[in-house]
Amino acid sequence: MSRASGSGGWRTWRVPLALVLGLLLLALHLDRLEPVFHALFPALDRAMYRQETFAGLLLAHLRLVLLSSGTALVVALAAGIWVTRESGREYRGLVESLVSMGQTFPPVAVLALAVPLIGFGEQPAYVALALYGLLPMLQGVIAGLDATPEAALDAARGLGLSSRQTFWSVELPLAAPIVLAGIRTSVTINIGTAAIAATVGAQNLGSPIIIGLSGFNTAYLLQGALLTGWLAITVDAVFEQLARWSQRWKAGAAVSSPSPACP
Repeated sequence: MSRASGSGGWRTWRVPLALVLGLLLLALHLDRLEPVFHALFPALDRAMYRQETFAGLLLAHLRLVLLSSGTALVVALAAGIWVTRESGREYRGLVESLVSMGQTFPPVAVLALAVPLIGFGEQPAYVALALYGLLPMLQGVIAGLDATPEAALDAARGLGLSSRQTFWSVELPLAAPIVLAGIRTSVTINIGTAAIAATVGAQNLGSPIIIGLSGFNTAYLLQGALLTGWLAITVDAVFEQLARWSQRWKAGAAVSSPSPACP
């Protein structure tokens, strides 16, 4: 039975793995479709973006998204955990207001403010994406931890579990699906938003899009948009599988949660 269950679990990863493989093949061999783009856009002298390789642009895009989203996640976890504890509960409104300000500023505005201070390249884009991706993650962390049933926490305390043990064995597993939903939203948004980093000199999948827009080259724009969209769909499919895993983790934690001893 466990073997069947494990096999079924692996089968659910077929779609994400197929999307990953397709993304890699597209990034490595998109230039072979040059005749297709020439046929679609015969008026263009150059129908294939060749300033950088698409594989290199994809890796740079992923690196920027991972670094900015990773930073946002660390801050969101630290702030979310703190404001849901007794010591930081009174600061919750202030923290949420400050983080919301980062979401109200468009990434382009953050880039415009950051470039004079940091310079051109990935650094200002990193700052803008980290600020822009923070709010969905923080909301997910707070909502997930707040949704933990008080009965489960009381039972854990009644059995002598420390605050740290209660967090890792009860709170975090039960909050995982909601926390992961916030991360999923933030990362997916950042994949598309990261394309604007090309406006300040960062090389990523936004480069052919920005150059295509400025040079009226629809083929360049389509090539960058195709890879960016495929990347977003692939990452979302991976998060879908992680969401299923988090539900199983939550269910396991709910089943194994300590119950109050009967008198």
